[in-house]
Amino acid sequence: MNKIMHFIIFLMLRIGQRKLLFIGAIITVVTFTLLQIKTLPYQLTTMNSSLPDTNHFEITPLIRDNQSEAINPPPFTPLLNSSTQLVESNALVQEKVKVTPKKIQIDVIKPNISTTPIFSSDPVSRQKRYLRDIKTLSPYEALIYAKKEIDTVSYDINNHDPNLYAPLFRNISVFKRSYELMEVILKVYVYQEGKKPIFHNPYLRGIYSSEGWFMKFMESSKQFVTRDPQKAHLFYLPYSARQLQHAIYVPNSHNIKPLSLFLRDYINKLSSKYPFWNRTHGSDHFLVACHDWGPYTLKEHEELTKNAIKVLCNADTSEGVFVAGKDVSLPETTIGNPRRPLRNMGGKSISRRPILAFFAGGLHGRVRPILLKHWANKDDKMIISGPMSYKQSQTMSYSLHMKSSKYCICPMGFEVNSPRIVEAIYNECVPVIIADNFVPPLNEVLNWRAFSVIVGESDIPKLKEILLGISLKRYRIMQHNVKMLQRHFYWNRTPVKYDMFHMILHSIWVSRLNQIQV
Repeated sequence: MNKIMHFIIFLMLRIGQRKLLFIGAIITVVTFTLLQIKTLPYQLTTMNSSLPDTNHFEITPLIRDNQSEAINPPPFTPLLNSSTQLVESNALVQEKVKVTPKKIQIDVIKPNISTTPIFSSDPVSRQKRYLRDIKTLSPYEALIYAKKEIDTVSYDINNHDPNLYAPLFRNISVFKRSYELMEVILKVYVYQEGKKPIFHNPYLRGIYSSEGWFMKFMESSKQFVTRDPQKAHLFYLPYSARQLQHAIYVPNSHNIKPLSLFLRDYINKLSSKYPFWNRTHGSDHFLVACHDWGPYTLKEHEELTKNAIKVLCNADTSEGVFVAGKDVSLPETTIGNPRRPLRNMGGKSISRRPILAFFAGGLHGRVRPILLKHWANKDDKMIISGPMSYKQSQTMSYSLHMKSSKYCICPMGFEVNSPRIVEAIYNECVPVIIADNFVPPLNEVLNWRAFSVIVGESDIPKLKEILLGISLKRYRIMQHNVKMLQRHFYWNRTPVKYDMFHMILHSIWVSRLNQIQV
């Protein structure tokens, strides 16, 4: 006993009184807690202990409504937050969970997109499950789901991609959500029928090169192209209007009917070999044509003209072929060197743009002769002329004129479209569009009033008055917007998110969704 007391006194002296008191307090609290638990008439439970243990229940298959053609997607829940990470999305399906001692019964209203349980916090697993559930939908179910999601998007100025500039768009939130869904869902089947040079042979130079660049990237896309037509949401007719004209048109014959007959026979061949055209009468098929004759080469096939999605540079609503809201206005771009499609981009600062307005070009069409009649050699600040001579271009090139001008006049030629619109954007010059009945490129999503001036043909005599009526503050905003717009009109050698290829494809995607009735 004496030895134990001596040992305790020795420990007290070694440890110190303060530390000994602390250790004693801990021992007292632990002992008291254990005694309380032992004497309680029930067990302690956690907050989530009332939830069933799903490891010990059976889950019945998801119940689908097979008697209805309609699909009722759930209310919108954003898929991505501002940092582009997936967020909890337990409203992706409407489900009623009834727990019984034996199983969980789940009644699901289409589409059948399940979600990760709320206790899962791994964004990677949530994304994988979301993508897996999307793939279980039929093409039509996926379109219904996307349509419902986009229709319920609200405007959120704080939820934007840093690569997007809100003033350029009609609704930046709708565009961003639609683009995200396109990246996740869209699959395109490219018909392999058709021989070169008319088919599968993209021509990448000149003013009609947009159709060639799109064909090049569409056919080589690993992200959007599917080899299984049963999984496709869209079907691409891979022909070139320019190559069709070179291969079939008889020079100086003024007869383009053989071109229309050729396309008619091509569509008839596809519709007899596959069920896909007849299934929708061509409404989920699309073509891309930049040549001026693009709309006129379709007229021998009624369904091709009325139902197919037409992506045309010649976006003239007065001809009865291009339908605003259904068809897509294709930007007309001049590419000189396919190896360097972005050569000579950019322009001068506003202070180094002494020219108010600039135009030089041929006098074909109804608008240009009127433009020159009123403004050629009438004002030092407005350089309006016919084609530039070699001597003039050596003194100051066409491109340098654009880079030195505040406004670049873009009048229609034989048709409403003009490559000058994209040239002006490349040179950071505010485009002035003069073409009645013309739908500007990518009009589905872009707000052209934010970065261009649209002048009616009848207002050509007042052109200088209209331009001078724009305040310097307003001009600075428009010119800045043109700079921010450039990335969406670039043909990169390899497609980049939000560039020209993706913007055109997105407009086609929007056109397809517009056909869906929820």
